[in-house]
Parts: sequence; structure tokens; C-alpha cells
Amino acid sequence: MDFEWDETKARTNERKHGIAFLEATEVFGDDHSSCVHDPDHSYGEDRYLLFGVSSKGNFLVVSYTERSGVIRLISARRMTRQERKAYEQQ
Repeated sequence: MDFEWDETKARTNERKHGIAFLEATEVFGDDHSSCVHDPDHSYGEDRYLLFGVSSKGNFLVVSYTERSGVIRLISARRMTRQERKAYEQQ
């Protein structure tokens, strides 16, 4: 898989949420991850939310879109308690 992101957005995301986009890419390798379409944030392009675990054991939600076969990260944060419970029960 190929990934890309805006470096300024990546730094802002890490300051705000404490999650580096490089770590967020690991969620795409989680065999138990689940993905949902995010219509509320799909302005002119489809956006998705991927729920999964990084190699550091962080339960993450990664917002992304796909452009010409490349996954473009939008944001990454830790799951809420409710999201984590739903993830663990799937």
C-alpha cells in the first residue's frame, strides 16, 4: 500500500492527538480492522474511517481518502471508549 499526507496536517494531528501518521498507517495491516464510509465529511471525495490497532497497541480511528490508488491520511486519533468496545466485540 502507498500512503501520503500533508506534512503540516501531520504535525498538527500529532500535537492535537499524540498520534503520528506513520503509526496510523499500521492500522491498515490490522487483520481485525473495520472500515466505514464517512458521509458527513465526504466533501467532493469519499472519506472513510478505519478502526484498528497499531503495533504500539494504540486503538486508533484513521480518517482517509483514496486518490489514484494512494491512501491519503486526513487524521488519526485514539478510539473513544464506546468505539473501542464496539471494535473489541466485532
